Amino acid sequence: MTAFIFPGQGSQKVGMGADLADASAHAREVFEEVNEALKQDLFGLMTGGPESELTMTANAQPAIMANSVATARVLEKEFGVALADKADCVAGHSLGEYSALCAAGAFSLTDTAKLLRLRGIAMQDAVPIGEGAMAALLGADIETATALAEAAAEGQVCEVANDNDPTQVVISGHAEAIDRAIAMAKDHGIKRGIKLPVSAPFHCSLMQPAALRMKTALGETPPSAFTVPLYANVTAARVTDPAEEQALLVDQITGRVRWRESVLAMQEAGVERFVELGGKVLGPMVGRIAKDAATVSLVTMEDLENFAKENG
Repeated sequence: MTAFIFPGQGSQKVGMGADLADASAHAREVFEEVNEALKQDLFGLMTGGPESELTMTANAQPAIMANSVATARVLEKEFGVALADKADCVAGHSLGEYSALCAAGAFSLTDTAKLLRLRGIAMQDAVPIGEGAMAALLGADIETATALAEAAAEGQVCEVANDNDPTQVVISGHAEAIDRAIAMAKDHGIKRGIKLPVSAPFHCSLMQPAALRMKTALGETPPSAFTVPLYANVTAARVTDPAEEQALLVDQITGRVRWRESVLAMQEAGVERFVELGGKVLGPMVGRIAKDAATVSLVTMEDLENFAKENG
């Protein structure tokens, strides 16, 4: 069994998608449609930068999605390997859940781009710049990270945002609380805490205003049926019902990304291979979670060609 997985924020980099666009008209069509949907030359920003502008969450979210969906489109149209035929399930890390849903037919590409642009703006607007922060805790498991977050909160918000793998948990909340957590990390047996270069404290209760905006947006543009089951971030469980997934996408804004548990749940369901589309971030994480699983990350035309030869 095979899972197709889609990366989230942090996987963006200047130059992304250029190789695909140079080699494939199908990739160019994806990037052009996203540009048109957003009334912006997002692809120009993806390929030429500046990095500071690409990293802004309102740009990074649709850019990462466009790159992943273009990768899936090229795999299908150029190499005859269709997600609907080859994937037993899909999953995505945070915004990657939207990429997965788009690739599985739940959202049109145009609607996905617009939803992610709004999601990025709503998340940025939810907390004034400087008031929130996030930190990666290296060498921390979920129990240790939870205990640290609770100890550092001191009446403020300090919550586990991402349970990425057995060695990395991300916390999110008020900037002062995150600073306290970083200072206290070693006392809790955690190797170190590193503040992340993000512009808002994602996946914590401070994001509630963004969740309300996304509830309205998803009410107007709900997901339709998807071709393969999805494992949702907030439940780490299999979803096939579009109405259930619509509610979970709202919960995802303030909820924890349960990536480690999602991978374990997919493995328990029989998934033996994880194929990452458009990045090389999730593959290594999966390797740390499910050591006996096969992982492959598809980014370049050469990656896609090699994968197609083996899976045509």
